[in-house]
Amino acid sequence: MHTIWKGSISFGLVNIPIKLHAATENNDIKLRQLHKECHSPISYQKVCPICDKEVKSEEIVKAYEYTKNKFVVLDDEDLEKLKKENEDKAVEIIDFVKLEEIDPIYFERSYFMAPDANGGKAYALLRKALKESGKIGVAKIIIRSKEQLAVVRVYKDALLMETIHFPDEVRNVGDVPNIPDEDTVVKKELDTALLLVDQLTTAFDPDKYTDEYRTALMELIEEKKAGNTTVAKTEKKAISPSNTTDLMAALQASLDKTKKKKPAPRKKTPAKMKA
Repeated sequence: MHTIWKGSISFGLVNIPIKLHAATENNDIKLRQLHKECHSPISYQKVCPICDKEVKSEEIVKAYEYTKNKFVVLDDEDLEKLKKENEDKAVEIIDFVKLEEIDPIYFERSYFMAPDANGGKAYALLRKALKESGKIGVAKIIIRSKEQLAVVRVYKDALLMETIHFPDEVRNVGDVPNIPDEDTVVKKELDTALLLVDQLTTAFDPDKYTDEYRTALMELIEEKKAGNTTVAKTEKKAISPSNTTDLMAALQASLDKTKKKKPAPRKKTPAKMKA
């Protein structure tokens, strides 16, 4: 399993060297965009609209747009220094809270935590403490140059770190338009709805839920492969000798045409001899 972050996490005076591994993955089927005429994959270029030319990576700088079309340019050295200053710090659990106190809207991504060298005993201690207390730890961590709020909890036999949004990253629900008032609910309709909820209530079994669209799309792809209804990228044609000859003939004709258009140089009239 690929390690995406390596460091340590601490609570009190206990320090645990750890590695983070992504706990989830995106299994969406990625579709490429092809040119309908020749089935070549479409490429995307970074183009400057003012200079009207493609821009190379080394010509690009990062900047913050503080107002429309006005920027503060940030050097890579400045950003790297900030990143280094924060990443060198161990992740510290600053609070312990109950999991049910955090609304799911805050949760973002999940990472498995594995103990690094000589960290097994402290890892087991934190896991046991969280299990016995029924609490989760709240910490801060820098991942991919971004400071993240995170919670540490037990998942089966492992410690799991879940990044969560900061409060200012969760939008105000009061800004959502057209939310109806509760007084519009009729008691008879509510009783029927509660009966339906009761009939559909069951224990959560994640294995019973599947991505039906992804399955159907994969079946369609395999069906087309089996039926040999596939296409291949058209290779770029090299200039053949005949094309080269035609090109040279066109160039020569252009030169000849240009020569004909040039006016002939005027001959100098000899000066009249003196009588």
